[in-house]
Amino acid sequence: MIAAAVLFAVYRRLRRNFGQQPLRPLRMRIRTVLLLILSCALLPGIPHSSAFVAAVLAGVVFGVVLASWGAARTRFLKSDNQLYYVPHAYTGVAISLLFLARLIYRLIQAYGGFGAAQGVGVPAPNYAPADMLRSPLTLGLFFLLVGYYVCYYSAVLWKSKRVIPDEVSHPTLDPVT
Repeated sequence: MIAAAVLFAVYRRLRRNFGQQPLRPLRMRIRTVLLLILSCALLPGIPHSSAFVAAVLAGVVFGVVLASWGAARTRFLKSDNQLYYVPHAYTGVAISLLFLARLIYRLIQAYGGFGAAQGVGVPAPNYAPADMLRSPLTLGLFFLLVGYYVCYYSAVLWKSKRVIPDEVSHPTLDPVT
């Protein structure tokens, strides 16, 4: 059941990076606030060394750069008085691949011992979820996602309020693929 829930959550996350998405300002604001709260809650538990500080800062900066790139290329559609946005596909692929690669790596690390002595699906004896806070790469990628989504959602919300009718595509005239 847990594996199915995780797969469904990953699918939903990936789906939001591609194709026409309804603009839901309240949900976007809630996600932004939750990401900021979660990242601020994690900060005190992060080891204070130059490697970790550099990973967090690099993640945020790279996330903001990717979000700016993607937001500048986001298109808007209007259909039946509903405004939609179409995220930049290549940016969505990049973010999705980074997320999936690190998720798979951490799962292999956590459940890597699939031998008969350990049992299938049993966590490795030397793995603890708190170890995720002890990996600069994991923290860097997490803060990249935070930087990306906070900046991207903010930019899309800002652009949606300022989009002029000439910039909005209509699905009947401009099909989305």
